[in-house]
Amino acid sequence: MTSIIGQMLSRYNVSSINEERNALKEVIQEAVLVGLSRAGFFNEAAFYGGTALRIFYGLDRFSEGLDFSLLEPNADYDLSRCFSALSDEISSLGLNFTVEEKKITAHTFERSAFLKGSSREHLLKFYPESAYKVPYNELIKIKFEVDTNPPEGALYEFKTLLLPSPCKIRVYDITSLFAGKIHAVLCRGWSRVKGRDLYDYLFYLARRADVNMQNLKAQLVDSGIISSDTDLTPALLIRLLDERFRTLNYEQAKDDIRPFIKDTGSLDLWNADFFISATHQYLLRPF
Repeated sequence: MTSIIGQMLSRYNVSSINEERNALKEVIQEAVLVGLSRAGFFNEAAFYGGTALRIFYGLDRFSEGLDFSLLEPNADYDLSRCFSALSDEISSLGLNFTVEEKKITAHTFERSAFLKGSSREHLLKFYPESAYKVPYNELIKIKFEVDTNPPEGALYEFKTLLLPSPCKIRVYDITSLFAGKIHAVLCRGWSRVKGRDLYDYLFYLARRADVNMQNLKAQLVDSGIISSDTDLTPALLIRLLDERFRTLNYEQAKDDIRPFIKDTGSLDLWNADFFISATHQYLLRPF
Protein backbone atom coordinates (compact mmCIF):
# COMPACT_ATOMS: atom_id res chain seq x y z
CA MET A 1 0.00 0.00 0.00
CA THR A 2 1.87 3.07 -1.23
CA SER A 3 -0.81 5.78 -1.23
CA ILE A 4 -1.37 8.20 1.64
CA ILE A 5 -4.47 6.20 2.61
CA GLY A 6 -2.45 3.00 2.41
CA GLN A 7 0.22 4.55 4.63
CA MET A 8 -2.44 5.45 7.18
CA LEU A 9 -3.96 1.97 7.04
CA SER A 10 -0.55 0.40 7.66
CA ARG A 11 -0.82 1.65 11.27
CA TYR A 12 -3.60 -0.84 11.92
CA ASN A 13 -3.21 -4.45 13.00
CA VAL A 14 -6.39 -5.87 11.48
CA SER A 15 -7.47 -9.50 11.68
CA SER A 16 -11.06 -9.50 10.38
CA ILE A 17 -13.24 -7.88 7.75
CA ASN A 18 -14.98 -5.87 10.46
CA GLU A 19 -11.65 -4.47 11.63
CA GLU A 20 -10.70 -3.68 8.03
CA ARG A 21 -13.97 -1.82 7.55
CA ASN A 22 -13.41 0.12 10.76
CA ALA A 23 -9.84 1.00 9.78
CA LEU A 24 -11.07 2.33 6.43
CA LYS A 25 -13.77 4.36 8.13
CA GLU A 26 -11.30 5.85 10.58
CA VAL A 27 -8.85 7.05 7.93
CA ILE A 28 -11.72 8.42 5.83
CA GLN A 29 -12.94 10.32 8.89
CA GLU A 30 -9.52 11.99 9.06
CA ALA A 31 -9.73 12.81 5.34
CA VAL A 32 -13.10 14.47 6.01
CA LEU A 33 -11.46 16.66 8.68
CA VAL A 34 -8.82 17.79 6.20
CA GLY A 35 -11.47 18.64 3.61
CA LEU A 36 -13.50 20.61 6.13
CA SER A 37 -10.37 22.43 7.27
CA ARG A 38 -9.57 23.45 3.69
CA ALA A 39 -13.12 24.79 3.40
CA GLY A 40 -12.56 27.10 6.41
CA PHE A 41 -15.08 25.15 8.47
CA PHE A 42 -13.07 25.41 11.69
CA ASN A 43 -13.19 29.19 11.62
CA GLU A 44 -16.79 28.86 12.82
CA ALA A 45 -17.07 25.37 14.28
CA ALA A 46 -15.31 22.92 16.60
CA PHE A 47 -14.92 19.15 16.65
CA TYR A 48 -16.18 17.13 19.62
CA GLY A 49 -17.50 13.67 20.52
CA GLY A 50 -16.08 10.16 20.47
CA THR A 51 -14.18 10.49 17.20
CA ALA A 52 -12.49 13.68 18.41
CA LEU A 53 -11.55 11.81 21.56
CA ARG A 54 -10.10 8.94 19.49
CA ILE A 55 -8.09 11.05 17.06
CA PHE A 56 -6.72 13.70 19.40
CA TYR A 57 -6.86 12.27 22.93
CA GLY A 58 -6.14 8.56 22.48
CA LEU A 59 -9.49 6.84 23.03
CA ASP A 60 -9.05 3.16 22.15
CA ARG A 61 -12.37 2.42 20.50
CA PHE A 62 -13.91 2.88 17.07
CA SER A 63 -16.37 5.75 16.68
CA GLU A 64 -18.77 5.89 13.75
CA GLY A 65 -19.63 9.56 13.28
CA LEU A 66 -18.11 13.03 13.31
CA ASP A 67 -19.73 15.59 15.61
CA PHE A 68 -19.24 19.32 15.37
CA SER A 69 -20.65 22.40 17.06
CA LEU A 70 -20.81 25.96 15.82
CA LEU A 71 -19.01 28.50 17.98
CA GLU A 72 -22.09 30.74 17.94
CA PRO A 73 -25.76 29.87 17.32
CA ASN A 74 -26.84 30.15 13.68
CA ALA A 75 -30.19 28.64 12.76
CA ASP A 76 -29.56 29.39 9.07
CA TYR A 77 -26.22 27.65 8.84
CA ASP A 78 -25.66 26.06 5.43
CA LEU A 79 -23.61 22.88 5.77
CA SER A 80 -23.57 22.25 2.01
CA ARG A 81 -21.15 25.10 1.35
CA CYS A 82 -18.35 22.81 2.58
CA PHE A 83 -19.24 19.96 0.22
CA SER A 84 -17.18 21.06 -2.79
CA ALA A 85 -13.90 21.32 -0.86
CA LEU A 86 -14.70 18.07 0.94
CA SER A 87 -15.39 16.21 -2.32
CA ASP A 88 -12.16 17.57 -3.86
CA GLU A 89 -10.12 16.37 -0.88
CA ILE A 90 -11.64 12.89 -0.92
CA SER A 91 -11.18 12.53 -4.69
CA SER A 92 -7.55 13.71 -4.52
CA LEU A 93 -6.82 10.76 -2.22
CA GLY A 94 -8.12 8.26 -4.78
CA LEU A 95 -11.36 7.60 -2.93
CA ASN A 96 -14.75 7.46 -4.60
CA PHE A 97 -17.39 8.93 -2.29
CA THR A 98 -20.40 11.17 -2.67
CA VAL A 99 -21.56 13.77 -0.14
CA GLU A 100 -25.25 13.97 0.57
CA GLU A 101 -27.03 16.25 3.04
CA LYS A 102 -29.74 14.72 5.19
CA LYS A 103 -33.08 16.35 4.55
CA ILE A 104 -34.57 18.15 7.53
CA THR A 105 -38.02 16.70 8.25
CA ALA A 106 -38.72 18.39 11.60
CA HIS A 107 -37.55 21.39 13.58
CA THR A 108 -34.03 20.62 14.68
CA PHE A 109 -30.80 22.43 15.40
CA GLU A 110 -28.78 19.61 13.85
CA ARG A 111 -27.45 19.70 10.29
CA SER A 112 -26.31 16.31 9.03
CA ALA A 113 -24.67 14.85 5.95
CA PHE A 114 -23.29 11.51 4.83
CA LEU A 115 -20.21 10.54 2.89
CA LYS A 116 -21.07 7.33 1.00
CA GLY A 117 -18.97 4.93 -1.04
CA SER A 118 -18.85 1.26 -2.01
CA SER A 119 -17.36 -1.05 0.62
CA ARG A 120 -16.28 -3.56 -2.00
CA GLU A 121 -14.62 -0.97 -4.23
CA HIS A 122 -12.53 0.43 -1.40
CA LEU A 123 -11.72 -2.91 0.20
CA LEU A 124 -10.51 -4.03 -3.24
CA LYS A 125 -7.98 -1.18 -3.24
CA PHE A 126 -6.62 -1.78 0.22
CA TYR A 127 -7.71 -5.25 1.45
CA PRO A 128 -8.31 -7.20 -1.80
CA GLU A 129 -8.57 -10.60 -0.14
CA SER A 130 -11.67 -9.44 1.72
CA ALA A 131 -13.36 -7.42 -1.02
CA TYR A 132 -15.60 -10.16 -2.38
CA LYS A 133 -16.68 -11.32 1.04
CA VAL A 134 -18.95 -8.31 1.44
CA PRO A 135 -22.26 -7.71 -0.40
CA TYR A 136 -21.76 -5.85 -3.69
CA ASN A 137 -24.19 -3.12 -2.60
CA GLU A 138 -22.77 -2.58 0.90
CA LEU A 139 -21.81 1.04 1.57
CA ILE A 140 -19.25 2.72 3.79
CA LYS A 141 -21.11 5.60 5.41
CA ILE A 142 -19.48 8.41 7.34
CA LYS A 143 -21.98 10.68 9.06
CA PHE A 144 -21.06 14.18 10.12
CA GLU A 145 -23.38 16.40 12.11
CA VAL A 146 -23.28 20.04 13.20
CA ASP A 147 -25.08 21.49 16.23
CA THR A 148 -26.21 24.96 15.15
CA ASN A 149 -27.42 25.96 18.64
CA PRO A 150 -24.57 25.04 20.99
CA PRO A 151 -24.79 25.42 24.79
CA GLU A 152 -22.62 28.20 26.14
CA GLY A 153 -19.34 27.76 27.94
CA ALA A 154 -17.38 25.31 25.78
CA LEU A 155 -13.61 25.78 25.61
CA TYR A 156 -11.50 24.99 22.55
CA GLU A 157 -7.96 24.33 21.44
CA PHE A 158 -6.33 23.75 18.08
CA LYS A 159 -4.85 20.34 17.31
CA THR A 160 -2.59 19.38 14.41
CA LEU A 161 -3.51 16.57 12.04
CA LEU A 162 -0.58 15.44 9.86
CA LEU A 163 -2.22 12.80 7.65
CA PRO A 164 -3.63 12.62 5.08
CA SER A 165 -2.45 16.25 4.88
CA PRO A 166 -1.24 18.67 7.57
CA CYS A 167 -3.96 20.93 8.92
CA LYS A 168 -5.24 22.56 12.11
CA ILE A 169 -8.51 21.40 13.68
CA ARG A 170 -10.40 23.35 16.33
CA VAL A 171 -11.38 20.81 19.02
CA TYR A 172 -13.27 20.98 22.30
CA ASP A 173 -10.79 20.84 25.15
CA ILE A 174 -10.83 17.76 27.37
CA THR A 175 -12.92 19.43 30.11
CA SER A 176 -15.64 20.38 27.62
CA LEU A 177 -15.57 16.94 26.00
CA PHE A 178 -16.03 15.39 29.43
CA ALA A 179 -18.96 17.73 30.12
CA GLY A 180 -20.61 16.56 26.92
CA LYS A 181 -20.08 12.91 27.82
CA ILE A 182 -21.55 13.34 31.30
CA HIS A 183 -24.55 15.03 29.70
CA ALA A 184 -24.95 12.04 27.36
CA VAL A 185 -24.74 9.59 30.27
CA LEU A 186 -27.38 11.52 32.19
CA CYS A 187 -29.74 12.47 29.39
CA ARG A 188 -29.73 9.93 26.59
CA GLY A 189 -33.18 8.35 26.28
CA TRP A 190 -34.10 5.11 28.01
CA SER A 191 -34.31 3.22 24.71
CA ARG A 192 -30.89 4.48 23.58
CA VAL A 193 -28.56 3.31 26.35
CA LYS A 194 -25.11 3.35 24.79
CA GLY A 195 -22.24 1.37 26.16
CA ARG A 196 -20.06 3.77 24.21
CA ASP A 197 -21.09 6.55 26.59
CA LEU A 198 -20.12 4.46 29.60
CA TYR A 199 -16.85 3.31 28.04
CA ASP A 200 -15.86 6.90 27.28
CA TYR A 201 -16.95 8.03 30.74
CA LEU A 202 -14.46 5.57 32.27
CA PHE A 203 -11.78 6.84 29.87
CA TYR A 204 -12.17 10.34 31.31
CA LEU A 205 -12.26 9.09 34.90
CA ALA A 206 -9.07 7.07 34.40
CA ARG A 207 -7.32 10.23 33.25
CA ARG A 208 -8.76 12.22 36.15
CA ALA A 209 -10.09 14.74 33.67
CA ASP A 210 -11.65 17.91 35.00
CA VAL A 211 -15.19 18.85 34.00
CA ASN A 212 -16.22 22.12 32.39
CA MET A 213 -19.02 22.72 34.88
CA GLN A 214 -20.28 25.88 33.18
CA ASN A 215 -20.77 24.05 29.90
CA LEU A 216 -22.26 20.99 31.61
CA LYS A 217 -24.75 23.16 33.49
CA ALA A 218 -25.83 24.85 30.24
CA GLN A 219 -26.42 21.43 28.66
CA LEU A 220 -28.37 20.13 31.67
CA VAL A 221 -30.52 23.26 31.75
CA ASP A 222 -31.26 22.88 28.02
CA SER A 223 -32.29 19.27 28.65
CA GLY A 224 -34.53 20.18 31.59
CA ILE A 225 -32.54 18.17 34.13
CA ILE A 226 -31.88 21.21 36.32
CA SER A 227 -33.15 24.80 36.35
CA SER A 228 -31.05 27.82 35.45
CA ASP A 229 -30.91 28.93 39.09
CA THR A 230 -29.54 25.57 40.29
CA ASP A 231 -26.02 25.58 41.71
CA LEU A 232 -24.40 22.62 39.97
CA THR A 233 -21.98 21.52 42.67
CA PRO A 234 -19.77 18.42 42.52
CA ALA A 235 -21.99 16.83 45.20
CA LEU A 236 -25.14 17.39 43.12
CA LEU A 237 -23.42 16.03 40.01
CA ILE A 238 -22.39 12.90 41.91
CA ARG A 239 -25.97 12.42 43.12
CA LEU A 240 -27.38 12.77 39.60
CA LEU A 241 -24.88 10.22 38.28
CA ASP A 242 -25.57 7.80 41.15
CA GLU A 243 -29.28 7.91 40.38
CA ARG A 244 -28.66 7.36 36.69
CA PHE A 245 -26.29 4.44 37.21
CA ARG A 246 -28.91 2.65 39.31
CA THR A 247 -31.37 2.67 36.42
CA LEU A 248 -29.26 1.63 33.41
CA ASN A 249 -29.57 -1.67 31.54
CA TYR A 250 -25.96 -2.85 31.64
CA GLU A 251 -26.47 -5.90 29.45
CA GLN A 252 -27.82 -3.64 26.71
CA ALA A 253 -24.89 -1.30 27.24
CA LYS A 254 -22.39 -4.17 26.89
CA ASP A 255 -24.04 -5.34 23.67
CA ASP A 256 -23.73 -1.82 22.27
CA ILE A 257 -20.00 -1.39 22.96
CA ARG A 258 -18.68 -4.85 21.99
CA PRO A 259 -18.40 -4.20 18.21
CA PHE A 260 -16.31 -1.08 18.88
CA ILE A 261 -13.54 -2.50 21.09
CA LYS A 262 -11.07 -5.37 20.92
CA ASP A 263 -10.70 -6.17 24.62
CA THR A 264 -14.15 -6.96 26.00
CA GLY A 265 -13.00 -8.60 29.25
CA SER A 266 -13.42 -5.43 31.32
CA LEU A 267 -17.14 -5.40 30.52
CA ASP A 268 -17.62 -8.20 33.07
CA LEU A 269 -17.21 -5.54 35.78
CA TRP A 270 -20.02 -3.35 34.49
CA ASN A 271 -22.90 -2.90 36.92
CA ALA A 272 -24.36 -0.08 38.99
CA ASP A 273 -22.04 -0.61 41.96
CA PHE A 274 -18.96 -0.52 39.72
CA PHE A 275 -19.86 2.81 38.10
CA ILE A 276 -20.96 4.41 41.35
CA SER A 277 -17.75 3.33 43.08
CA ALA A 278 -15.57 4.57 40.21
CA THR A 279 -17.42 7.89 40.17
CA HIS A 280 -16.96 8.47 43.90
CA GLN A 281 -13.29 7.53 43.71
CA TYR A 282 -12.27 9.50 40.62
CA LEU A 283 -14.81 12.31 40.17
CA LEU A 284 -15.45 13.53 43.74
CA ARG A 285 -12.72 16.15 43.82
CA PRO A 286 -12.54 19.96 43.47
CA PHE A 287 -13.27 21.22 39.94
